[in-house]
Amino acid sequence: IENRNRIEKLESRNRIELNRELENLNRIELEHLNRYPALVLMCEVFSGMMMALDITQERGLSHLDYKYLDGAPVCRFPLFNFLKPLPMDWMFFVYFVMFLGAVGIMLGCFYRLACLMFISTYWYVFFLDKTTWNNHSYLYGLIGFQLTLMDANRYWSLDGLRNSRKRNAHVPLWNYTMLRTQIFIVYFIAGVKKLDADWVEGYSMKYLVHHWLFDPFKLILPVELINLMVVHGGGLILDLTAGYLLFFDATRPVAFFFVSYFHCMNSQLFSIGMFSYTMLATSPLFCYPDWPRRFFGRFPEFLQPILPFVSPAPIPSSSCVYPKPPSGSGEQQEEAHAAPKPTTPSFKHKFRAIFTILYIMEQFFLPYSHFLTQGYNNWTNGLYGYSWDMMVHARSHQHVKITYRDGVTGEMGYLNPGVFTQSRRWKDHGDMLKQYATCLSENLPRFKISEPEIYFDIWVSINDRFQQRIFDPRVDLVKADWSPFRPNSWLMPLLVDLSPWRTKFEEIEGSLDNQTEVVFIADFPGLYLENFVSEDLGNTSVQVLEGLVNVEIVDEKKNYSLQPGEKMQIPAGAYHKVYTVSEGPSCYMYIYVNTTEAELQRNFTKLSELQEKVRNGTETEPLPLELQPLITGLDNLDSDHSVIDPVVRLFLKRQKRMQEVKKRREASMVERFQRFASKKYYSIRRGFLMTAIALRNLAVGLPPLEQLTREVAYANMKEPETENDQDERLNDEVGHGEL
Repeated sequence: IENRNRIEKLESRNRIELNRELENLNRIELEHLNRYPALVLMCEVFSGMMMALDITQERGLSHLDYKYLDGAPVCRFPLFNFLKPLPMDWMFFVYFVMFLGAVGIMLGCFYRLACLMFISTYWYVFFLDKTTWNNHSYLYGLIGFQLTLMDANRYWSLDGLRNSRKRNAHVPLWNYTMLRTQIFIVYFIAGVKKLDADWVEGYSMKYLVHHWLFDPFKLILPVELINLMVVHGGGLILDLTAGYLLFFDATRPVAFFFVSYFHCMNSQLFSIGMFSYTMLATSPLFCYPDWPRRFFGRFPEFLQPILPFVSPAPIPSSSCVYPKPPSGSGEQQEEAHAAPKPTTPSFKHKFRAIFTILYIMEQFFLPYSHFLTQGYNNWTNGLYGYSWDMMVHARSHQHVKITYRDGVTGEMGYLNPGVFTQSRRWKDHGDMLKQYATCLSENLPRFKISEPEIYFDIWVSINDRFQQRIFDPRVDLVKADWSPFRPNSWLMPLLVDLSPWRTKFEEIEGSLDNQTEVVFIADFPGLYLENFVSEDLGNTSVQVLEGLVNVEIVDEKKNYSLQPGEKMQIPAGAYHKVYTVSEGPSCYMYIYVNTTEAELQRNFTKLSELQEKVRNGTETEPLPLELQPLITGLDNLDSDHSVIDPVVRLFLKRQKRMQEVKKRREASMVERFQRFASKKYYSIRRGFLMTAIALRNLAVGLPPLEQLTREVAYANMKEPETENDQDERLNDEVGHGEL
């Protein structure tokens, strides 16, 4: 009897514990099916804010009038050739609508309308110019599209103040699933693309190792290992693992640290707009959905009225599915009555679930869909911007020549590379090159060139390989066939078999002195390179590494045959041609010294020593009149002072620039921030003022020319000390722009 009583008590206790466990499971299921709205709100606010800031920065609102100036003969590169930009004032209106949409998303004000305003204008601007495509611009468009479908205005939004049914309501789990998966794809696919041999071997971003951000690593590692292990190895491992580490509770704090450090570094290494800050803002998406409530709940009570509310609990929403509560005791039944009423998944719920799955599948497929759009494939697959192959390929261009031929008279001539266009990306993409050639053929008849034929000779090095042609220079691209679904017949193959030469390149470059430069060339049989050696390059030679070449000195009308290991001097100030006559590709290198710059540098050294002697009093002889500015400086010279030595003038200008650069680099954090804030302020200010002028023009018409000139001049106003182009100063630090 005692044993039976014990068994009954044990069974009763087990039933109670089982019911409690079922209740807990039900609550967990309810939480997973219908999430707190606070977290998706944070994504909405941060995304909308970043989008609004991005419009004024990388989207180009501050210099929109330069890009879409009415009447300017500009070649453009839309995804679809029928897409054309609107008149300039209307383009400002498009950007204004886009900005209002981003602000509406951020505030949750007329949310659906704001999303539609943003994505319609954003994707129009995005498709209008392929040359501006990059991965983060594509990501902004995707997030805007996703937010359009989501219930991101259910918490601390202006729509919630107007509609009680939207205020503090549940959001379905698929909202979080889509956002989290999208960010996971950005990281993971970028890591998979970095499994490329060039990245693993450390060739893609080799130049980054010299950035000051990696100086701390130089205390413990040599430069070669920093490049291989930190820049490339660290980037590969972080991209592959970041999505997984952010997902699990145990590894999330570690992931937050490394991901934040990674994006802060990227914001300094690259000019990628708001992308780094956007990725930082999306990291909390992987936390529990109620963390914003718990975070704001820690603030003092007197601040609660102006902060997102932390109570009461979210209310049920028709967008969510609620499971049936478990059967149990009477007390549990009473609790069940307080829970949301169970619902059966409707067609709307099923459709959204299926759409989420299809969207995720499409996002995994699209980065590898290049076998369909083969016309956009070049040495790398597809249009850059939607494949998440970020920073995997680094290019350098040595030589670009555009030749035209009059189809009627046969007259030939050359065009300045980049004429009629504002971009340089066309040099690497066959589809853009075809569009550029078509545009040139439409513009050249205005200059009495009939039925023009256009030929491009473009030399590119990718990831430190040989400089080689990317497109066939013998093909007239005006008449060349191109289709988005067929490979380009006029694309030259990348000579990957010559990639092992890169190790030899490093040995050759390491054996040269600081004044000697080298360029490595590879060419195809039957083709030739026509080159001009500047008179500044007084010591230039060509040496064959592989294959056979003939060198023709055009003015002398002489030919010289060279075999591997042989070299010859190339006369300066003259044209020459290098023919590849071997059965396979030829490889050779130019070794040259800029003798003019070397002589100038020696003179600078002498002037610096003389200036130092004058300052410390060791130079007792009076300076000649043309050297007096070494003491007085350029600022104290009269405007009609004409006896100053030109080399002295260059020396003093360079010295002044170096001092300005040093001052900028040694500036305090406060000064750096002030300079940064001032630059952004005047950029954003110009964008909004020009937008106001354009909207006024659309509303009431153009004002008198004098008034319009004054308004634009006011919009162009800058801080006095930032009038000079700082980028030019930094470039002049290493090279002599005056030459």
